[in-house]
Amino acid sequence: MSQNIELKNFELATVNPNNKTWTSADLFCFWANSIQTIAGFALIASLYLLYNLNSYLVFASSIAASILVYLFISLIGHPSQKHGLPFPVMMRMSMGLNGARYLSLLRSIVGIFMFGIQTYFISKSITYLIRIIIYYGIDAQILENEFVLTFFLGLNIIDWVSLIITFFIQYFLFTNGQRYNQGFLKFSAILVYFGLIFFFVMLVAENSTQIFQSLKSNTANTNLISKSNIMPFIILTGTIFSYFSIVLLNYGDFSRYVKTNKDLKIGNLFLFLNMIVFSFLATTIVIGVDVLLNQKLVVVDQIITKPMDIIGKIDNVYLTVYALIFIIFSSLSTNLITNYVPSQNCLINFLPKNLNLKSAGILILIFGLMAGSLWTSLLSQTDVIKFIDALAAFFGPIFGIIIADYYSVKKEKVNHKDLFFIRPENEYTYSRGWNFKALYALLIGFIFSFTIIWNMNFADFKTFSWIIGFVVSYIMYYLLNEK
Repeated sequence: MSQNIELKNFELATVNPNNKTWTSADLFCFWANSIQTIAGFALIASLYLLYNLNSYLVFASSIAASILVYLFISLIGHPSQKHGLPFPVMMRMSMGLNGARYLSLLRSIVGIFMFGIQTYFISKSITYLIRIIIYYGIDAQILENEFVLTFFLGLNIIDWVSLIITFFIQYFLFTNGQRYNQGFLKFSAILVYFGLIFFFVMLVAENSTQIFQSLKSNTANTNLISKSNIMPFIILTGTIFSYFSIVLLNYGDFSRYVKTNKDLKIGNLFLFLNMIVFSFLATTIVIGVDVLLNQKLVVVDQIITKPMDIIGKIDNVYLTVYALIFIIFSSLSTNLITNYVPSQNCLINFLPKNLNLKSAGILILIFGLMAGSLWTSLLSQTDVIKFIDALAAFFGPIFGIIIADYYSVKKEKVNHKDLFFIRPENEYTYSRGWNFKALYALLIGFIFSFTIIWNMNFADFKTFSWIIGFVVSYIMYYLLNEK
């Protein structure tokens, strides 16, 4: 392996104990941000209210999925907390120094693409705010101007301004280091919960009896213990687990900053609390809005579970602005956790000598803008999401190899010096920087994971493709290294 490859970078280095500032309260906010999304709101409310499912079954599936997530985040979170290492550096131990550089780019590609798409949808909320300001505060006729109605790549001038503003807001928010991110996630979690509780209180205060009666009538509570519930339970558990699976691989990027292992264990338990509280608020708010619309004689085909559709039905400018602000913050924090930080660390790991927070952020900004700006006119019309799903099929297997290597092969021993310094006897060099046993296990795990996703015969189990890929690669890597 070339001696000229640079491995050292301040952002990737072992975290100094003085910089481990995260407590269990910060992890509460982390998990709050992970579930406080438009997609999470719609998913939870839909499962409870739209599909005529047993409410006890949905709740049991939510807890089962949370248990699975808890087990996996405990596995990946502990070594990063103990050794202060981010995901791509942990990957160096099992994949090899070069293997980690190139294979972690898979996570960057998925992360940057989804960052761009998520930014596009965040920008739509900012577009609505700009339109409200123009319509009510400046001159409504501006919105009818030919210049405003001219579209390029499916976006008009207001859409473009909103999109660019959203990208730069994130760049200035997300490139200030982990302590700033820690503060932003805490602020966002508290703000969004405050908004949800405010809506809950506002709706319940006026229509508490109707809301809880409607909630009772719209949720089925039949016998949970039944053979007919086994398959729905499995499918629902997989569906909810898959919602969180994108967070698992890079959880170490955040757990490395947690003060103690005790904080980590307690903080991870807050996943369950957030799941229960958010589920209650989401379903109650959706029912409350339905009651409110019925009182105003607004006709809807079914209960509305999507936040943006709810906003569209509520004819109140102040509530609309209020709701949009909370949606923007919840979406920004989710984008930071699931897409930005993982992409940033993987890019820096690829070019540690040349990249830092700011320069990596510029790359994410440029490629993310390309994805976001082309979403409406091109990317949404193609099979690019299938390609992204194919890349994501590597994540479970990669996770399995990292865990097998750390716990079963290396017995939790880490050579910090060899992770950051090239020398002839470096134990993570393997064969020119590649661990071919890991590559073989990765390929086998990917085949299983990919097959589960795309073979229609396994449609009911495709949400478990991540776990299946993990199990197969874990076993293969362990067997290949058994002496």
